[in-house]
Amino acid sequence: EVQLVESGGGLVQAGESLRLSCAASGFTFDDYAIAWFRQAPGKEREGVSCIFSSDSRTYYADSVKGRFTISSDNAKNTVYLQMNSLKPEDTAVYYCAAGGIPVNWIRDYEYDYWGQGTQVIVSS
Repeated sequence: EVQLVESGGGLVQAGESLRLSCAASGFTFDDYAIAWFRQAPGKEREGVSCIFSSDSRTYYADSVKGRFTISSDNAKNTVYLQMNSLKPEDTAVYYCAAGGIPVNWIRDYEYDYWGQGTQVIVSS
């Protein structure tokens, strides 16, 4: 059974940093992708970042480029999202998702497994 467990969310002020973690288990496919999505109140879920297991390729939404960094620790089966220079518009529930290598990483339906989410609140 595939399980994804996010942690690291919280309340911070604008300009501060947070690091989210996604602990994964139960993978049965050789090449997989793990992505971070977020959903703010009243808005659609949007892709934030993605990393491929095969070659560690990374992808970012334009809104977070230069501020967020995705990385993985394969020994711990954990993917991280380092979020710096946070803005109030980054406030959302952040989810990690996993699946086979997607055609387009930013489409949420490309992923088969989802975590329960972790809340990030950035105050101005």
